[in-house]
Amino acid sequence: MNPVLSNKTFSNLGYGQETMTVKGTINKSFLLWAILAAGAYLGWTSPNVVMPLVWPLVIVSFVLAIVTVFKKNISPWTSPVYAFLEGLFLGVITLIFEKSYPGIAVNAIFLTISVLFCMLFAFKAGYIRATNKFYAVVGVSTFAIMLLYIVNLVISLFGGAGIPFLYSSSTFGILFSIFVVIIASLNLIIDFDIIQKGAMSGAPKYMEWYGGFALMITLVWLYLEILRLLTKLRN
Repeated sequence: MNPVLSNKTFSNLGYGQETMTVKGTINKSFLLWAILAAGAYLGWTSPNVVMPLVWPLVIVSFVLAIVTVFKKNISPWTSPVYAFLEGLFLGVITLIFEKSYPGIAVNAIFLTISVLFCMLFAFKAGYIRATNKFYAVVGVSTFAIMLLYIVNLVISLFGGAGIPFLYSSSTFGILFSIFVVIIASLNLIIDFDIIQKGAMSGAPKYMEWYGGFALMITLVWLYLEILRLLTKLRN
């Protein structure tokens, strides 16, 4: 599941006069996505400036995300900054893919938005229910994928070639990427469910920002996995 969002996220936060709402979280999410898009546009149009800063951006974004997780009450300030930095990174990465595979950026963006609204519709209509079994299956699958990526990173850091099928355009490599895209998509259902429960529990107003921040993390992961899948299909 989303590493920054769980059923315990909205526990022991205290309560005030203003409380979190689903509508408020949606509004904050759209605002964060707009900020991310602005950062992505800057990264796309100014690669010579942003490219040398990619690794610092990754490190600062990671630290900012950790701080936000442990200090949720500052999410109204940290989440917009995180969104902009993440946008810079995505803009550069997307440009690299676009130069190798023209048209892939538009396809990836369109597919990510389509998956988001399809999952939201399926959740609201009750076609996909976030049962305990659903949580367990998606959670274990997500953990297995993340563990695989960590092992691949460790192998690469020690000079190895990594895990071949993560990059391979073979049938198995493509099927694996499809599986990861499906799991990333189903994580959106869990995010929606947890955010809804948080709103129903009367969580503080600032948690709308945190909910938008958490949802953005899942969407960024989904977008990157769709990019990887489309690359394999092009090859």
